[in-house]
Amino acid sequence: MISGQWPVIRNAKTMATIDIHDLSGKKVGTFDLADEIFGAVNEDLLWEAVKHYRAGQHRGTHATKARWQVSGSGKKLWKQKGTGRARIGSIRSPLWRHGGTVHGPVPRSYDYAFPRKKLLGALRSALASKFADGKLTVVNAFDVKEPKTKEFRAALEALKVESTVLIVDAPNAANRNLELSARNIKGLELIPGNEVHPYHLLRYDRVIFSHPAIEKLQLTLQDTLPKRQRKHAKEEGAKKASASPRKRVRQSYAFNRMRILSFPITFHSL
Repeated sequence: MISGQWPVIRNAKTMATIDIHDLSGKKVGTFDLADEIFGAVNEDLLWEAVKHYRAGQHRGTHATKARWQVSGSGKKLWKQKGTGRARIGSIRSPLWRHGGTVHGPVPRSYDYAFPRKKLLGALRSALASKFADGKLTVVNAFDVKEPKTKEFRAALEALKVESTVLIVDAPNAANRNLELSARNIKGLELIPGNEVHPYHLLRYDRVIFSHPAIEKLQLTLQDTLPKRQRKHAKEEGAKKASASPRKRVRQSYAFNRMRILSFPITFHSL
């Protein structure tokens, strides 16, 4: 610190922001991200959410035929005793070729119940992970004038999309030009904001939200926070709103002198 200057204490914790671009890649504004949504990442919760989603996608149509389902006569082939051969009751026996299968797989559902709070927590973690990796992009709107794939691909190149991408638009946006322009691009998926799942966010390399979509999603996730966490977030927001951006610490010379002289001094005899 340069002598003659007073120390300046700044607020270390500030709300994160993300730039808003248009489809040409030009910055047109910023958007404030809530710390309770785009904060910590729970990898265990993400693993559970992805496992549950993939289990729900499992069709479970596997099936084998049991003894009573295979074709064949039920007549006893030969008498029980006196032939010297092994006893047999039916050609549909599991011991014979083309016979039934014992304890084979049957059609069933692999889906199971998953707590809603855990799913919402995983969604918050997925959003925080994408933001921390710099893979989250926000555009003001998907204003596609004509349903042409070439023009929309040029817009993605302007947004520096090099790999797979997830496009998230506002619910009930009814953007037909966007649907027609994006459906033929390999490695791209378009979903509404109310159907976003942690699996989608982790599957694709980049995620592009429209401003109304991410704003609506953030408000929804804030409303579904636990009461204790929601109360803590409100208190933190009130502190940030009331605190000034810069605070100067000034102490008088007399106060410093008094504090120095208040230290205990011990004299040792020689």
